[in-house]
Amino acid sequence: MGEMRAGRPRASSRSTLAEAACELFLERGYAATSVNDIAVRAGVSRSSFFNYFSSKADILWSGLDGRLEDAVARLDGARAVPEALAEALAGFAPDSLALAIVNAEAMGIEDELAREGSVRRARIAQAVARRLERDGMQAMRAEIAAAAYAAAVLSAVRSWAHDGAGRAPLAPVMQRALALVHSVVPDAPA
Repeated sequence: MGEMRAGRPRASSRSTLAEAACELFLERGYAATSVNDIAVRAGVSRSSFFNYFSSKADILWSGLDGRLEDAVARLDGARAVPEALAEALAGFAPDSLALAIVNAEAMGIEDELAREGSVRRARIAQAVARRLERDGMQAMRAEIAAAAYAAAVLSAVRSWAHDGAGRAPLAPVMQRALALVHSVVPDAPA
């Protein structure tokens, strides 16, 4: 017989922490909210917080980060770049990131979103550039195309959040954004 584990299920605790964090960010602002405040609001210990997230920012970005890890893995496969990115983000559901994007001013999180968004753009761009170079594209052209793809991904998420993330799926917004890459780099993979 399996071992019983005490406490909340992992997914429940993650979502409870994310919900508590977003409430506090709206009430107090991002900078004025500590990890301890989030743990207390969620009814877990500070150490439990760190079992699920490495930082306050991680709460906002963890859902997208999981999708980006999937995108990097897909880029190592045989799929075309736009297809790999679109597939990895298909089914992305509204989460704390979408809430933070829409309420950035109220949460006082504009700078944090910009900083953390830059980290994700760089991660996407590096993976895409490696793939494009592997497929034979010249290095400078691959870097430029990769930067455009990375910008398209984050721009699509931002646009989707502002348009009401829960009202429509991300996929059509992502497809439009990825298609725009060709206006920047016409010979980028379609």
